[in-house]
Amino acid sequence: MTQEHISHPEGLPNCAAGHRARHIHDKRCASAGGGHLVECACRSTSKHADPDAAIAAWRRLNRPARSARPSPAPAVADNVVQFKLGLAEQSQQQRAIGGRHGRS
Repeated sequence: MTQEHISHPEGLPNCAAGHRARHIHDKRCASAGGGHLVECACRSTSKHADPDAAIAAWRRLNRPARSARPSPAPAVADNVVQFKLGLAEQSQQQRAIGGRHGRS
């Protein structure tokens, strides 16, 4: 058999989908497609000559997603005047009449 399962006492991190990871050493020479890889049920790393490189690639592939930076709060300008132009600011009586649109 040309493949060997390598156990890690500290274990390998699960993939993003929660599958258990396993470290495989393909004992063929590099030109024949051998090397170290880490795989689970849904994904695998490419083969590496160095086992540490394969584990680093697995950790990089399955690191938690980074959250977006919070947007900065808009600066409050103290020299701006806002007029109440929306329909929400009309009184209840004006809305019942229809707003009158400038007519008496």
